[in-house]
Amino acid sequence: MAKKLVIVESPSKTKPIEKYLGKDYHVVSSKGHVRDLSTKGKFGFGVDVDNHFKPDYVPIKGKKKTIDELKKEVAKSDFVYLATDPDREGEAISWHLYDCLGLDDTKSARVVFNEITKPAVVEAFKHTRKIDKDLVNSQETRRILDRIIGFRLSKLMQAKTDGSSAGRVQSVALKLVVDKEREILKFTPEEYWTIEAHFNDFNAELFGYKDKNITIKDEIETNKILKKLNNSFTIEDVSKKVQNKKSKFPYITSTMQQDASNKLGFNAKKTMNIAQKLYEGIDLGDDTVGLITYMRTDSTRLSNEFIAPTLKYIESKYGKEYVGKVKVSKKTDNVQDAHEAIRPTSIDRDPISVKPYLSIDEYKLYKMIYYRAVASLMSDAKTNNTTVILNNNDYKFKVNGQIIVFDGYLKIYKEYEDVTENILPPFENYHSNVIVANEITKEQHFTKPPARYTEAKLIKEMEELGIGRPSTYAKTMDTLKTRGYVNIVDKKFVPTEIGIEITDKLQECFSHLINVKYTAKMEDDLDKIATGDIVWYNTLQDFYNEFEPAVKEAFDKMEKKAPVETGEVCPNCGSALVIRKGKYGQFVACSNFPTCKYVKTEEKKTTEICHCPNCDGMIVEKRTRKGKTFYGCNNYPKCQTAYWDEPTGELCPMCNALLVSKKNQIKCSSCDFKK
Repeated sequence: MAKKLVIVESPSKTKPIEKYLGKDYHVVSSKGHVRDLSTKGKFGFGVDVDNHFKPDYVPIKGKKKTIDELKKEVAKSDFVYLATDPDREGEAISWHLYDCLGLDDTKSARVVFNEITKPAVVEAFKHTRKIDKDLVNSQETRRILDRIIGFRLSKLMQAKTDGSSAGRVQSVALKLVVDKEREILKFTPEEYWTIEAHFNDFNAELFGYKDKNITIKDEIETNKILKKLNNSFTIEDVSKKVQNKKSKFPYITSTMQQDASNKLGFNAKKTMNIAQKLYEGIDLGDDTVGLITYMRTDSTRLSNEFIAPTLKYIESKYGKEYVGKVKVSKKTDNVQDAHEAIRPTSIDRDPISVKPYLSIDEYKLYKMIYYRAVASLMSDAKTNNTTVILNNNDYKFKVNGQIIVFDGYLKIYKEYEDVTENILPPFENYHSNVIVANEITKEQHFTKPPARYTEAKLIKEMEELGIGRPSTYAKTMDTLKTRGYVNIVDKKFVPTEIGIEITDKLQECFSHLINVKYTAKMEDDLDKIATGDIVWYNTLQDFYNEFEPAVKEAFDKMEKKAPVETGEVCPNCGSALVIRKGKYGQFVACSNFPTCKYVKTEEKKTTEICHCPNCDGMIVEKRTRKGKTFYGCNNYPKCQTAYWDEPTGELCPMCNALLVSKKNQIKCSSCDFKK
């Protein structure tokens, strides 16, 4: 009997979803993307620039087998559900599957769910739809933009600098880091002084004289003030105010990454990898279930299915006074596809109950997500804030105190929030309104330069500026590090020489395109494509008409960085030897190229393994052009004996061929003999 076929992205989703849906459904995985742009056509873009940027798609390397297997499954099924991730990228993957598997609307449908739990999955299959081509167009436009910019600018940077790549989002993020570094270098510290009065239970700091605030700029001025002070202070004013402290919204991708960095020490890539596992499903012994909702989102909305039971849970566990209100965000710009916030899939799966099934890091992240979502629905904390003004010969000193009078959401969230209590004595008990200080001290300070970006701060800045989207933050952070454009010093981003060089070169010719404003506008245009408000290929055409002339001009006018001299001279012509870049890395060659084509060759050290069984040569360790190790005869090309696995030097008792070692297993290189 033909089954209903469900195609998801990740193999880890197949078993739980198939279990939820029952025996009439068969769930298989595409293992992520199956197709991508080819490298055909103009500049290898894989699109027809002259025909509305029509893309040319090819199977991703190694995915033809997956596509063929999926076609066989489709042939055995009477209906196909495309259940890839609930975002634009997932929509695009579904469309690629629809197209390359030859599906049609009569025997296929798109289905989306925000969490991998039985109720959510079963309900989602009651509300199938067609593929949203506007969402697909938006995602594919992003891919084509990144391909065009990446290919052209990366080639330019490789030709003119020591850099290896440039990109639409990564280059703007790098510019933020470089600009911050230049702010720091330009910064001039300014001196200032503070005066503090020390009492038995508190300290008070000078802030004003009569009715004006003052700033003390040097020690001479400080000493003049100290001479006018004595140890007796008059209590001039005591003001008390109860303030509400509100909980934060539940997590979106960027805030989760920021808190995971600040509170757990995770980088963005690690955070997203762990969140992916929590979303796709955890084996809880009797069931495999997704513990959190989809983790790529910029919506703070919570579903009623979560809100109602959570409010009941809060009331039953903590009391009615701890039940809060649902938060409604006023921010609507750039919120992608109206997903939910990141939250636990069930309020009943508290962190302690699932801890035995999680790794330490999975538990830490899940716990943080769980309590953030619950806290967002709890009542405000209340603090009693006291401000006391002390007078000493018309010089005003201030001390602030704070006590928590109702913990509210801090009942469960205090671990993640820096809330300190500063308890002051009851000033109304002081007689004659006079209080005596033990001592009055002075201290010199200097203003500090702007702080460098941490990964968390850079992600926050990108989000606020509208650069990138939830799926791009982690990749951008990783690219900046792996390309060698930044170093991490004390968890802060410091641009390298190459990072600064890349930024400066791009700004020479592309300051009108590689900037915050233009990049944010492009994100807005992608959002408009997703809602069908603008035509995708018109956006690409407008961009390309501005971009390509600038690239051509840059290739002509941008000065190429001079190669670094090694201090050696060419043995053929006497010119200086320099370090050059090649396809397989750096090499040393003559600076007089192409007149002199001398290339310095390093003496290759070979490791002799054993005698060659086919000639009088030796089997030695070698490497392919791409750096992969193999073992071959040193009489090559006369003798072409070669092995991928390391020979042991012993001969096979069955066929007399060499024995080789693979994964601690000794076997024959020719027959089936195993030792």
